[in-house]
Amino acid sequence: MPSAQQIQAGETRREHEREAGRLGDRIEISARDRAWAELRAQGLRFIVAGGIVAGVYIGTTSLLAEVFGVPFEASLAVGFALALVAHFSLQRLFVWRKESAYALPLHHQVGRYGAVAGVQYGLTAAITATLPHALGVPDEVVYLPTVVVLTCANFLVFRSRIFHAVVDPLHQ
Repeated sequence: MPSAQQIQAGETRREHEREAGRLGDRIEISARDRAWAELRAQGLRFIVAGGIVAGVYIGTTSLLAEVFGVPFEASLAVGFALALVAHFSLQRLFVWRKESAYALPLHHQVGRYGAVAGVQYGLTAAITATLPHALGVPDEVVYLPTVVVLTCANFLVFRSRIFHAVVDPLHQ
């Protein structure tokens, strides 16, 4: 039969374990809250970067064509190329900046980014080439929702498959 001291010691130990469990829950919730806050910040930075890239693309194309008299097709190609470089750079250095290391080295990020950009362009071209005529609607009625859906998909792909950290705090 346990003594009164042993019973008290057991109850004290259980109290400490319960308190430690509550503290652990608070720490875990706090880490998850920080992870969600970072996800929201990444979303905001993603939107800001998109605005900057749109300015680079439109600004470069317009400046070359309208101010310097470069043929529009050439201006468009230069604007698109600069926008791609700006977009990748902003995604890597601003949107998905990491305190820890990226899971992928730079050359793998570039390869995957290029594949995503190609798929996005191909899907946009295919969708806008077929759906407006099939639905009997103007191109913009199909193009604008397509841009929104693909932009949201890009956010998820960039976050999980290209610019992801070695360890994701949301999935620990």
